[in-house]
Amino acid sequence: MKVLISGTSQGIGRAIAVHFLQKGHDVIGIDRQEATIQNPSYTHVVADVRGELPEIPDVEVLVNNAGTQNEDDIDVNLKALIRLTEKYGIGSRCIKAVLNIGSASGHTGSEFPEYCASKGGVIAYTKNVALRLAAVGATCNSLDPGGVLTPLNDCVVNDPALWKEIMDQTPLKRWATVEEIAAWAYFLTVENRFCTGQSIVVDGGESINSRFVWPE
Repeated sequence: MKVLISGTSQGIGRAIAVHFLQKGHDVIGIDRQEATIQNPSYTHVVADVRGELPEIPDVEVLVNNAGTQNEDDIDVNLKALIRLTEKYGIGSRCIKAVLNIGSASGHTGSEFPEYCASKGGVIAYTKNVALRLAAVGATCNSLDPGGVLTPLNDCVVNDPALWKEIMDQTPLKRWATVEEIAAWAYFLTVENRFCTGQSIVVDGGESINSRFVWPE
């Protein structure tokens, strides 16, 4: 299939692109940074998702991964995601699945204010797109990770005190790898054909931890 993924130069987006390539798909990546993937089935477009978007016809799977934290969050995480979806998802005659990479913070509100707001908007917009794509038999879901082991999170992963505090909040006592998130992305877009309009939280149980305290 023809797969378009935004934010493929590092982290989760790069892992998703690699996973699709390993499964034999043709992947187009959009990122404001240069390519970090070398594969004959991979095409890289250097572009800022907030600016002019290239013409890429007949996209079958769209994965909206490009995002930022505490830097133009609404413009990048929400407004650009909407623009990409309307152009390459709703606007594609071949679309089969759209996946928005959200965040558990969109459910809990536990992060920077504009970041939480942007990811909460993704949850609502996902449902809107799912309703419209259902007419052509296509799905739209959001995949909402909690903590993921990426270089951007090294500041807390490598701080013993902060890491202990985070693990105390996480029932499974670990964070996800980018490869685990990529596997979820592949399942929700290629293998899944009936789940739509849903926001799947993958956070090791952090968001369900009520921290109930009672005398023993």
